Amino acid sequence: MQTLINNLKDNNLKVTPQRLIIYSYLYNNHIHPSAEIIYNNIKKQNPTISLATVYKTLKSLKDSGLIREINVGEDSFRYDAQVKPHIHIICKSCNKIIDYFPNEDFINKIQDEISNNTNCEIEQNQMYFYGLCDECCKKEPIF
Repeated sequence: MQTLINNLKDNNLKVTPQRLIIYSYLYNNHIHPSAEIIYNNIKKQNPTISLATVYKTLKSLKDSGLIREINVGEDSFRYDAQVKPHIHIICKSCNKIIDYFPNEDFINKIQDEISNNTNCEIEQNQMYFYGLCDECCKKEPIF
């Protein structure tokens, strides 16, 4: 818990009970939940929290760089406290999100190549791959 408190302070965020419970939930659950899923799971412990507070807190955590927002399509967003560069694999059938952590040199090499070929200074990246997870592959024939 102290790590989370330090992360909030180091990113100039006031440590509030709401921020702590939402950040803790994301930090300890690697399921890439939506705001609604977070709200439904934390309101059991904190019945006075509102969905609006969850959205505001997610925005402040995202803006500070403590979490990432993942757009799974059609303005449907999920959240991830794993901020170390990695790839998200999104199942087109069930919308499950799988983290893949390649060798850090792999991501750096791609980022450097893009930066060099576009003369842009890349500040951050997010990579998405879309397909079917192994569970959905078992259910759906691949053509």
